Amino acid sequence: MEKEENTNKEENTNQENITPNSPDGNISDEKLEEQDQNASVDVEEKKEASPEEKVIELEDKLARTFAEMENQRRRFEKEKDDAFDYGGFLFAKEALNLIDNLTRSKLILESDETLKDSEALKKILEHLDIINKDLISTFTKNNIKPIECLNKKLDPNFHQAMMEIEDDQKEPGTIIQEVQKGFMIKDRLLRPSLVGVSKKTENKDQKDQENKENKENLDK
Repeated sequence: MEKEENTNKEENTNQENITPNSPDGNISDEKLEEQDQNASVDVEEKKEASPEEKVIELEDKLARTFAEMENQRRRFEKEKDDAFDYGGFLFAKEALNLIDNLTRSKLILESDETLKDSEALKKILEHLDIINKDLISTFTKNNIKPIECLNKKLDPNFHQAMMEIEDDQKEPGTIIQEVQKGFMIKDRLLRPSLVGVSKKTENKDQKDQENKENKENLDK
């Protein structure tokens, strides 16, 4: 009896060890093929690059490094040039207030009735003109130049329209008044010119008719 029980236990153990892939316990062909493929992939990954391939890889890395160094050098050169050319941008913009104040002072003195046509006024205006010319000359030497705008078409890149003035002699959009002078520093805008532009004279009767029609439309 004991021998039969031992025999039965051994048979049960052998049946448990049999894999479900094959009824007789052998590994299937698909499993073997998969293992062979994995083994071949491991061999290829472990395979070292040839000396020629290493040289090509190093040459590629070296070329990329040189290209990056050249790009960096160019960026530094541009930043250096910009710092040299436009380093005084903010200072120049603030310095324009001197010209503005001189222009305002001149206008105030010219409109003063007590000084009108007096020798004192003439001398003062002459001195103000000299100072203004000296400032413009100093700016010009430092590549800061005024924008010439009168009798030119309005350009939003350089001009800022402050008003429209009726003028049938000029084409609409032509600058006929300069409120504040604009300036450039090299090829960069320092500040735009504040200007007045021309427009066609409006027909009063036509304008009244348009206002009447608009009012009627609103009432409806």
